[in-house]
Amino acid sequence: MVDNVTRTTLANGLTVVLREVHNAPVASSWLLYHIGSRNEPTGKTGISHWVEHMMFKGTQAFPQGTLDKEIDRNGGQWNAFTSMDYTMYYETLPADRIELALRAEADRMVNAQFDPDEVERERTVIISERQDTENEPLFWLQEAVRATAFFVHGYGHEIIGDMVDLHTMTRDDLYEHYRRHYTPSNATLVVVGDFDTQDMLALVEKHFAPIVSEEKPNLFVRPEPPQQGERRVIVERPGETAFLELSHRSPAATEDDWFALQVLDSALSGPGSGISNKTSRLYQALVKSEIAVSVTGQLLATIDPYLYSIIAVLRDGRTPQEAEAIIVQEIEKLCDEGITEQELIRAKKQARAGFAYSTESMTSQAYWLARSYSLGDPDWFTRYTERLQQVTLEDVREVARRYLRPQSRTVGWLIPTGAEA
Repeated sequence: MVDNVTRTTLANGLTVVLREVHNAPVASSWLLYHIGSRNEPTGKTGISHWVEHMMFKGTQAFPQGTLDKEIDRNGGQWNAFTSMDYTMYYETLPADRIELALRAEADRMVNAQFDPDEVERERTVIISERQDTENEPLFWLQEAVRATAFFVHGYGHEIIGDMVDLHTMTRDDLYEHYRRHYTPSNATLVVVGDFDTQDMLALVEKHFAPIVSEEKPNLFVRPEPPQQGERRVIVERPGETAFLELSHRSPAATEDDWFALQVLDSALSGPGSGISNKTSRLYQALVKSEIAVSVTGQLLATIDPYLYSIIAVLRDGRTPQEAEAIIVQEIEKLCDEGITEQELIRAKKQARAGFAYSTESMTSQAYWLARSYSLGDPDWFTRYTERLQQVTLEDVREVARRYLRPQSRTVGWLIPTGAEA
């Protein structure tokens, strides 16, 4: 799956990763900037996401709306998104049209305009976006759990930012963030598709090599100190449905323990990736018993230690306290007994299937290569299934005991207060 990968670095510091795939006349370009919400100080939360929005406001070479029409006319797609750890921009086009993506990304790396009127219009858009998310009860619970779990680290705030910061950040704040972080030395370009590597490298050099790189930025990040005991938070919101989130501090995605925890989660809450979780322990304990409508696990691949979370949506008349007691009982059983050989085999099989499904397209293959570089491990994607297969029964029991301890637990309840008056 990952043959024909070429890695090089341009003189200006841009990391370039090229992979030939000749099963369709398509190419996908992903430009990764190593900057995300984890690197935002208080007062500037949400700035990475806001800058991402501003990158679609056009340049002199490509006025606003031009690229939408050009990419659509060429049968392609493009978009961007901001995460806790990175910001990424992508274009997928017919292979003989991919130079358009390289031209556009090289141009807006240095020529984004940040017109003051556009900044204010986008302020309104992003505030409205945050208000829309606030209509979802689970948003309030997850925001509260993150803030309770992280007192210091940037993982403690939402990617979209705190509302107070969205009202107070200025155009100069955004432009300074852009100039500091959108530089070749802080970027990785991944292109996957139907091309000749030397020809593609020549195109990359044509458009990106002339860019003068600033010094690689020293990213703002504050390490989270060890948690000293269980933390709890209760959120009360209008509505009829109660929710529970039970989280534990998890390892960074490059650690072997992360892969063992992934196998554990598959047995405990289900494999995700659209695969049924009806065989999982928590589905049997919570959903089949009609305590919860659904239960899911969430283990994100992150640069720094984050959270392994279990989220339950409760049935009417059921309480977070009931669900929590059952989840804790299942966790304690895992710590004592681990999982069975059958569960291990099924978890590995489901994880392989889920990963294969998520890497079928050219676009997703390029994305996962870029994600590897965002994590600081170029081979993370390449070795994903191999590292999962290396997980043993003892590994799973050890990570359960190491990470699923009450002392590293953060529990959130959302208590519905009925219909809003």
